[in-house]
Amino acid sequence: MSTNAAIWVRVSTDRQHEDNQIPDLERLCDHRGWEIARRYEIADASAYKGEHREALTRMLEDAHRGEFSVLVVSAVDRLCRQGIEELLRLIRELRERNVSLVSHQEPWLNGADATSELLAAVAAWVATQESVRRSERIRAGLARRRAEGKPIGGAASKRGKDKQPRRTDGYKQAWARRKADAP
Repeated sequence: MSTNAAIWVRVSTDRQHEDNQIPDLERLCDHRGWEIARRYEIADASAYKGEHREALTRMLEDAHRGEFSVLVVSAVDRLCRQGIEELLRLIRELRERNVSLVSHQEPWLNGADATSELLAAVAAWVATQESVRRSERIRAGLARRRAEGKPIGGAASKRGKDKQPRRTDGYKQAWARRKADAP
């Protein structure tokens, strides 16, 4: 009987692609003989801000129902960036549901002993610090642009909240000409 696995893929911005993580996770599952029973693909969601919580809750509920026994992630920072306590809580919740956490980039996490928890705590701390430093750099860059009188704004998101309405004047005029020329 093969082991059922779930893969967890998360990207923070619309400039990142889930496809960068998926092939490695699929190969790892194939190599270990695990059948992928669930996929959690979260796009444009910051783990530091907790924007992935709904998917995380759904994943834990599926784990509780026994839909998979291994959760495969590219790296633990794709699952959690809220610090040591949060990651250890997730690992314990998965273990309570008889689910192992396996990381493609952090094979030292794939054990089940106290050493794995210690190393996971270090990885969680590093991920949190990375997010804090990135936020500081962004704020400094925005302050510099503001001081220089340059516009401040981000790229258009997948959700479309920043997109400008599409101009259709040219299309309408061309369509009107085609209709007028039609026999």
